[in-house]
Amino acid sequence: MYKRALVPLDGSVVAETVIPFILEIAGPLDMEVVLLRVNQPVAPIVIEGARSVQVEDLEARRIDAEEYLAPIAVELRARGIRVDTRVRRGLPAEEIAAAAKEEGADLIAMSTHGRSGLGRLLFGSVAEAVLRQSDVPVFLMRASEAQVATRAAREAVRS
Repeated sequence: MYKRALVPLDGSVVAETVIPFILEIAGPLDMEVVLLRVNQPVAPIVIEGARSVQVEDLEARRIDAEEYLAPIAVELRARGIRVDTRVRRGLPAEEIAAAAKEEGADLIAMSTHGRSGLGRLLFGSVAEAVLRQSDVPVFLMRASEAQVATRAAREAVRS
């Protein structure tokens, strides 16, 4: 049975639509949840005509990621679910698979944007890459418009 679930969140309302599912299963299964945010590296920006290069502020991005995960963790803890949060830096699919191993997760639960065709070709699919790379079962949930609207409304109230 599943005892530790890794839940990758990318900061989007779509990704957060997996949270109600986690709320439904984590309590009855006495499951611990690890919320994960992966900060993808940002290439330095050279501004034409300027003598400076803008580089990513790693510490600020880490703090932003932790602040993003904190209220979601509070929401889960309020329902009696054991929760940890983690922030990693790297390519999302690789970091999600690596985090699952390191955290001892026996399930990865994530929402997918459900892109197909050209959108999938242009943006790729982190969910598909995780599915290919993971050594543990991956639960993928395609977010419906109603689920996204419900989660967005909850975010608006929380803000």
